[in-house]
This record gives sequence, C-alpha cells and structure tokens, in this order.
Amino acid sequence: MSDPRTNERIRVPEVRLVGPGGEQVGVVRIEEALRLAQEADLDLVEVAPNSRPPVVKIMDFGKFKYETAQKAKEAKRNQSNTILKEVRFRLKIDTHDYETKRKRAEGFLKQGDKVKAMILFRGREQSRPEQGVRLLQRFAEDVAEFGSVESTPTIDGRNMTMVIGPLKTKAEAKAEADARKPSKSREPQAEAGQSAE
Repeated sequence: MSDPRTNERIRVPEVRLVGPGGEQVGVVRIEEALRLAQEADLDLVEVAPNSRPPVVKIMDFGKFKYETAQKAKEAKRNQSNTILKEVRFRLKIDTHDYETKRKRAEGFLKQGDKVKAMILFRGREQSRPEQGVRLLQRFAEDVAEFGSVESTPTIDGRNMTMVIGPLKTKAEAKAEADARKPSKSREPQAEAGQSAE
C-alpha cells in the first residue's frame, strides 16, 4: 500500500478538513488547510482521497506511519498458519497402532492443524483399494468430533490419502488452550527433607 499524499503533494482546490483532535472543521481551500497545519507544527494528510472533496486531517505523519506499521506487525503476529500434519497407516494395521495414530491425529486437530491420513500399499495390497477406503472412512468417523473430511480418499501412486480439517481454527484452538492453562500460583511445597519410611 502506498503512503497517502501529504502537505504540498495534495493538489486539489478544496478539502474537507479534520482538525488534530478529530474535530470537523469543514470544507476549506487547500491553502487555508496547509496554513493551519503549519501553525500547529503538524502535517496535512489525505485520509480519504476518493471523497468529493477529499478528506484531509492535521496530524503528525511520522507518528501516524509508525502506529500503522505497529498495527500491521501485531496483526501479522496474531495470524496463525494451519499446518498439514501427516498420519501414515498400513492396510493391515494392528488395533493398538491404529488407536495410537487416531489419538495423535485428534491431538493435531485439537491444535487447529489439518491431518493428512495416508495408507501405504505394499505388493498385492494395491489390488484392494476398497479396503483402504473403508479404513480411511472408519478413521474419519473416529475423529469426527474434532475434524471433518476436506478431501475424500484419493489414490496417489502406491498411496491413498485423505485430508481432514479441524473444526476449530488455529487461533480458536490456541485461545482455548491458553484458557485451560492453570494460573501459575505456587502452592507451598512439602518439606523436601523428609523421606518416606
């Protein structure tokens, strides 16, 4: 975004002037607006160039630029990127292994990340893609509390993949996690010198 026009760069005969305290001065000639800005030892900044006449404000342009940059920096810091996490399965997966992978995927979804569930086919398993689809559908049902299917199972070479998106955004998940953290109130520690008998 380009900087707004200031002082002598504003080349229109009349402007709608806003004073340094936000007060409406009204429509004045540009020469008058520039004189008032110089008397106040401030800049004349065009804040709404597309209005008729353009709206200008008397302000400290350096301070305005600094505050705008700070707001943009803060907004960038608060935005968070969703990451695509991967969970890999084999077609003949053991129940315990499946549960472990499901729990890991649920953790990713709770944190606001997407999960890419992937089945790796070996040898003759490639001739049975319907088993892979069933396994991925079962997985999607098991994690439905935390996420929903964004892309249905697709075959990609020797693999079958499916993407599950979180129900909560990354920012919501972070805010919820922060709210759940206990306040750091220290309870008196038990005497460390005593040993159990």
